[in-house]
Amino acid sequence: MSRIIAISNQKGGVGKSTTAINLSACLAELGKKVLVIDMDPQGNATSGLGIEKNEENYSIYDFILGECSFEDCLETTAFENLEMIASNASLAAAEIEMLSREDKEYSLSRRMDEVRDRYDYVIIDCPPSLSVLTLNALCAADGVIIPIQCEYYALEGLSQILKTVELVKERLNPNIRIEGIVFTMYDARTNLSADVVANVKENLDIDTFISIIPRNVRLAEAPSYGLPVIHYDSNSTGAIGYRHLAKELIRKGGS
Repeated sequence: MSRIIAISNQKGGVGKSTTAINLSACLAELGKKVLVIDMDPQGNATSGLGIEKNEENYSIYDFILGECSFEDCLETTAFENLEMIASNASLAAAEIEMLSREDKEYSLSRRMDEVRDRYDYVIIDCPPSLSVLTLNALCAADGVIIPIQCEYYALEGLSQILKTVELVKERLNPNIRIEGIVFTMYDARTNLSADVVANVKENLDIDTFISIIPRNVRLAEAPSYGLPVIHYDSNSTGAIGYRHLAKELIRKGGS
């Protein structure tokens, strides 16, 4: 059975798009059929998977507004088992257009009912804000992964996304659950990173992934080449970290 996973945190700069790109690529490498949906108007997941952000092409904007078929907006990446629905700058206008729509939070969910069974995993990269686009992702999702960076302000915004998911579960999507927190940008040379991990585990009653994503130059360089890190430097610590995360997610789901 397919699983739709939203990668979400209302705080920017936490490795959200990096996680969406690389987790998806690692799942595909393991033989899973994966669809990436870029719900962020910035389009970082789109460019990070080597897809051009062309406003003349159909995108997630057209898909959620019902202005094209799934096949019209589907992009084939250069990587086996990995497809995507791209974002472009026009997505920012979708929020305004959706405001007057009835049940606007379910626009994506309704469209996904048509296609979700084609994939083992659908990974949604959410915008770094609480918006109609984020709510659409959460209403369509079975689970949420929350990346947080191992830095001083790690907990900033975390309570907000936890409360948002709780409200969505109560009022909009009773089937959603938090898959767990994944720690990113971990620097083993500092006490701070270890302190952040310990602080979250001690003070929050929420699952955390065992897999921790290190701060890694190769991981930071890969998006500029339109490549997931496993295809840029397969032996880097970043690639190893995301491979572990993909295996752990599969184990959690029992598939």
